[in-house]
Amino acid sequence: MSDFINDFWPYFVAAISLGGILACALLLWWTARFRGPASADNTTGHVWDGDLREMNNPLPRWWMGLFVLTIAFGIGYLVLFPGLGRYSGTLGWTTQGEYAAEIEKANAQLGPVYAAYAAQPVEGLAGDRAAMAIGERLFLNNCAQCHGSDARGGKGFPNLTDGDWLHGGTPADIEQTILHGRIGTMPPMAEAVGSAEDVKNVANYVLSLSGSPHDSLRAGLGKSKFTVCAACHGIGGTGNTAIGAPNLTDKIWLHGYGQDAIIAMINGGKVNQMPAQQGRLTDAQIHVLTAYVWGLSNKPAAGVAQAQ
Repeated sequence: MSDFINDFWPYFVAAISLGGILACALLLWWTARFRGPASADNTTGHVWDGDLREMNNPLPRWWMGLFVLTIAFGIGYLVLFPGLGRYSGTLGWTTQGEYAAEIEKANAQLGPVYAAYAAQPVEGLAGDRAAMAIGERLFLNNCAQCHGSDARGGKGFPNLTDGDWLHGGTPADIEQTILHGRIGTMPPMAEAVGSAEDVKNVANYVLSLSGSPHDSLRAGLGKSKFTVCAACHGIGGTGNTAIGAPNLTDKIWLHGYGQDAIIAMINGGKVNQMPAQQGRLTDAQIHVLTAYVWGLSNKPAAGVAQAQ
């Protein structure tokens, strides 16, 4: 892939662009200057369907005019806009600048709307239908790629509708997660646990914490070994939102269910990342998005005026 990020390719594309324009100009000049051989009746000698003869007439002027305009447009475009190597064009246009201008325009138009929402607490805002319609669009555009359009997540991506939160489900916790992102790390623990049999015993003990099907004999043997896991997950396996350690007692399995999945997690560990949205979304947008996400698993405040 390194060939696609060096200086060769911009100039390669520039050569093709200029070569194409030059070739069109030469073709136009050649067809205007030279005419193919013709017979006395100005035909080329080609006949179709018995009596349909090809004439040796010059191209129509309107067609020639369009050809000239096309060449002029191509040259003018390459002068005004980037297209020739590192040349940025006289207008200084960039896709980044265009995007920034569109975002600035949209923020200016929506500023008064978001200002009104920013003054409301998350719990109350979650009951405003108009605000939640905006929140839904923000979610679909920025979050649904991982959590799904229905926010129910998938393997490796948390379900946001069930009330189970790795880093806490209060409005403040959710806002911090959206703003700064999260990095969840489960280190490989096989060496700390012991032998392969010990790992299997611990896996069965973990399954027992949520009442899932397990080998009770192995679970009993694995209980003492679970102490190395309790540092993060707690003695009872109820998790720790301060560090994002999952609750192992609620039958919610983010990375797969069953003995084999748990053994794989103990042996290999896992690193998951939720990207930060700060800088991509404004503070007001994050406030509305927080209310939308919070409302997915919480009942909005009673008595809130519903926008129709």
